[in-house]
Amino acid sequence: MNSDLQRLLTWLSPAFPVGAFAWSAGLETAIVRGLVMDRASTENWIAGALLHGALRTDAIILAHAHRNCRDGDVLRDLADLCLALTPARERHAETTITGNAFVTAGAAWPVEPRLDMPSPCAYPIAVGAFAAAHAIGLTDTLLAFLTASVHGQVSVAVRLVPIGQTDGLSVMANLEPQIARMASICAEAGLDDIGSVAYGADIAQMQHETLPTRIFRS
Repeated sequence: MNSDLQRLLTWLSPAFPVGAFAWSAGLETAIVRGLVMDRASTENWIAGALLHGALRTDAIILAHAHRNCRDGDVLRDLADLCLALTPARERHAETTITGNAFVTAGAAWPVEPRLDMPSPCAYPIAVGAFAAAHAIGLTDTLLAFLTASVHGQVSVAVRLVPIGQTDGLSVMANLEPQIARMASICAEAGLDDIGSVAYGADIAQMQHETLPTRIFRS
């Protein structure tokens, strides 16, 4: 439905007041350390998070929040799991601050009965539950969520490496098939399928707070 697309575009837009633009999920550290320095390394770093790291984990948890949007106890358990899987203090802050902000901003689109959301609320749980409450399909929600997350990471690289707009667009275009594939996989994945081997990104998130100069909050 057109209204579903409208809401996904609005909720996952950089203009939606969750402050996602202020966070880099450790990418700033990778750029400062010289691990990400051009188009190829940017694409490789983001693809790692998408296929084997935090983005994949978030997408699986989002899918379960979508299926259980009316069960407050399940949503709270998912929130506990999501936060337990965040490897760094700043990453924990990133997902809770953006998640809580999404819940607040999303109240402009009321549903009855009101959602029983956890507090603090991890970002993927907020997106998944709100989308389901508005009868927006899971696969479309995952596709929009992963696309917006990848674009946010590309935006960090465009500004900080800098790789430039043309290379940034190339990364976005090249990752489209993998985003679509992961949306389909995560829609069917169980919680036991969660597992991350993106250790470099985890370490970068932990090291971010030690940088002498920081532009992003994580």
